[in-house]
Amino acid sequence: MEVQIISRKLITPSSPTPPHLQNLKISSLDQLAPYVYVPAIFYYAANGEEYDVKNAEKSLQMQNSLSEILALYYPFAGRCAKDDPFIECNDKGAEFFEAQVNGSLSQLFGDRELETNLKSHLAPHYFDPSNSSPLAVQFNMFECGGIAIGISLTHKIADAFTVFTFINAWTTASRFGVDQVPCPSFELASIFPPRAASRVENIVTIKAVTNNIVTKMFVFDGVAISKLKEATNFSASGSHQSLNYQVTRVKVVIALIWRCLMRLSQARHGCMRPSLMKVPVNLRGKIPQPIPENSCGNLISWAVAQFKPGDESEVKLHELVSRINSGIENAFSNYSKATGDDDLFFLVMDGFRKVSKALIENEVDVYMFGCWCRFPMYEADFGWGKPTLVCGGNSQVPR
Repeated sequence: MEVQIISRKLITPSSPTPPHLQNLKISSLDQLAPYVYVPAIFYYAANGEEYDVKNAEKSLQMQNSLSEILALYYPFAGRCAKDDPFIECNDKGAEFFEAQVNGSLSQLFGDRELETNLKSHLAPHYFDPSNSSPLAVQFNMFECGGIAIGISLTHKIADAFTVFTFINAWTTASRFGVDQVPCPSFELASIFPPRAASRVENIVTIKAVTNNIVTKMFVFDGVAISKLKEATNFSASGSHQSLNYQVTRVKVVIALIWRCLMRLSQARHGCMRPSLMKVPVNLRGKIPQPIPENSCGNLISWAVAQFKPGDESEVKLHELVSRINSGIENAFSNYSKATGDDDLFFLVMDGFRKVSKALIENEVDVYMFGCWCRFPMYEADFGWGKPTLVCGGNSQVPR
């Protein structure tokens, strides 16, 4: 199954960005974020017979509504100033690709390995963040009439909350008009001012080593997750422990995968190694600083759980769930005590530094998880129905 790009254009805002907004400072937390494009792919089944015409109309509708929403989300039509803490909101535009896929959605969904391998071709690829649009969209048309919409947005100015807030705003504009969209806020830099380059450490250097990346998909249905939660509670009761927190689906699935990875590491190295599990946490509503509603940018940090050799008896599901829960609670507790932007910045930077040290020294296994649960992914209705499947693509790192 091949994906062929058939058109490429820049979509500019429907109205020019005012001069006083054309140089947007990014926050100190944005400065810590990597230049990584993180894609999301939305799949829509065919819903009409004349799908060639319908899909052309859908593409045009998306382009028009994107132009309108970019007037509100104007930084996404600008360019990142690579060595300076600001976005040039110059209205150069977001990239919009159209692509033809020689296959059907049923073929794709029937072959998990094919779907996994094809994901990297259903969203745009970028390599130079200083010359590329922060936002790129790829409208993929399948022979069956189904479509897949790949949306890539740079992590440098957007966390997951920002990404899905933008997509929700775009779909609202597509269906009802941009007048029905709440105005976003790009004021985080006024609360967390950018730092001088000398004060922002180059904490993590990410290199694209594509030949060492393997992507797999594992599906846990509702019944399987319920059984995992039951097993966790049963294991805890068998150890004469009572869990004073809720065992959520996210925590129990992460714990299971973490446990499997630790066992794989043990088989590879011949001994149990220390490991870190890190998961992003949204700081909105968790810190004392008042944050404007619909604040766009990076306002996340990491919750960390640890495992050390000698704890082999605790490599049980309920023990790992407990560690994950404690890591998240400790993170929120620490950030809730941050009295100002300095405190918050150094707390976040310290978390990055510790993980970076573990990665560089290679004496600790580091497992990084992400979670898109509770985001309104399946509400992304541009006017032709909600998606049948939403998934992340392969994160793209500039070369």
